[in-house]
Amino acid sequence: MLAVHLKNRRVEVRRGPRPRAPEGFAMIRLLRGGICNTDLELQRGYYGFSGIPGHEFVGEVVEAARRDLIGRRVVGEINLDCGCCEFCRRGLGRHCPKRTVLGIVKHPGAFREFLTLPERNLHVVPDAIPTEQAVFVEPLAAAAEILDQVSIPCSSPVAVLGDGKLGLLVAQVLAVHGYRVHQFGRHKEKLRIAARAGVETELVRDRLPAAQYDWVVDATGSPQGLTHAVRMTRPRGTIIMKSTVHGLAGFDTAPMIVNEITLVGSRCGRFEPALDLLKNGLINVADMISEQMPLSRAPAAFRTAAKPGVLKVLLTCD
Repeated sequence: MLAVHLKNRRVEVRRGPRPRAPEGFAMIRLLRGGICNTDLELQRGYYGFSGIPGHEFVGEVVEAARRDLIGRRVVGEINLDCGCCEFCRRGLGRHCPKRTVLGIVKHPGAFREFLTLPERNLHVVPDAIPTEQAVFVEPLAAAAEILDQVSIPCSSPVAVLGDGKLGLLVAQVLAVHGYRVHQFGRHKEKLRIAARAGVETELVRDRLPAAQYDWVVDATGSPQGLTHAVRMTRPRGTIIMKSTVHGLAGFDTAPMIVNEITLVGSRCGRFEPALDLLKNGLINVADMISEQMPLSRAPAAFRTAAKPGVLKVLLTCD
């Protein structure tokens, strides 16, 4: 079995044994995997990671106790919770203190020919969603999570900072739900994807507007993103933080305190809204696929994914 390994900032492809599926787990054959910014940060040393990365995937179930899953295309929630602690009982398994996380924390990731996940984590992909687009379910769920966390008044202006993969998904999700989205980015081609979805876009060359928005989403993936977001937010406004970066982000907390700005950390989301959005063709993810490469070319795929202007690079396994 081929598998991608990260160690000491290096990307390697190794051959090893096929994993065994514990009780309650399904065996899944990888069809497509998506390299995201978190994977690139893991390569740079985020979490001190070493092992098999990958948490955005679509695969085919080849072994499972649930017979209705076998042969079906599935996507999987990435948090493996204990199911019995206080957080799990409250439906907050994503914050279970004993959880492992696919391809991030103590559970080998999806960038391998076969992977395992609990059957309860799996969602069947509707036939209407192409395999390449189904890879976007996990990040799209993270984008839609914003609407589960904060109550933004109808038709409100919302600023989205960043025109990367997650920023484009966030902008489209908010636009579909009727918000007046203004996206700021540094790449014309990327911003055109959002513009086609009805998002107002602006190419950032120098200064960003100051104190103009009650709602700001930082999806820059940059240590400076939060500083820029604070400057753009009005007193008593809200910033939704979507960026995860390796290392510490130094910034002045005084403006947040003086202006009484609310910070909302935002991570994973429910898969059901994401599947519905893709099934109904409401989110354009096809234009976000920059390249597809076989699993055996993972080192080149990671190099490509890290280049400026590149969006989603998919790993294929046929």
